[in-house]
Amino acid sequence: MPTNKLTEALSLFDEANAKDPNQEEVNGQWVAKELIYGQRMSTTLDSFDPNASEALQLAARAQHICRWEIPRNSYPMDRVGYLKWREELKKFHAEKASQVLTKVGYDEEVIERVSFLLQKKKLKKDEGTQTLEDVICLVFLSYYYEDFMVKHSNEKVIDILQKTWRKMSDKGHEAALKLSYSEKALALVKQAIA
Repeated sequence: MPTNKLTEALSLFDEANAKDPNQEEVNGQWVAKELIYGQRMSTTLDSFDPNASEALQLAARAQHICRWEIPRNSYPMDRVGYLKWREELKKFHAEKASQVLTKVGYDEEVIERVSFLLQKKKLKKDEGTQTLEDVICLVFLSYYYEDFMVKHSNEKVIDILQKTWRKMSDKGHEAALKLSYSEKALALVKQAIA
């Protein structure tokens, strides 16, 4: 049963993400891209880890909070620029989430834990960080992979799938293999993990 603070925080995360000028079509309706992303993160977490801690539930929903405010093209369009952008985003999301959690009245311990999770600290060593990463990968595979696949070469897709797979736990791998894929998408997944 969600607490009042949790409900309020999720609602404020959604309110912030609803301002995303980038839209995505979902069931024939245009929705703010990061709003639907956050909701997909929560839905996926609920099925992947129904007993997730409150901090993890908060981090999942805030994973991309206000991401459009730091566009990818504000950094050099190379690998170094990409990695720098990703690092800045982690801090930015942690900061934005912390502001909301402070406003709602969460204590320092919860705020620090959410911030820790959003910055992907101790991946492979911290259970919460690993679960968040698994959920991020599952959301990509469930909702964004097919579109990504048609825009890129098979080599690039396989490379991304391999990188995604390396970040996931065994439990994440199992969940990923149970998703439904088109024939081509599944073939590329199988090639990537062979």
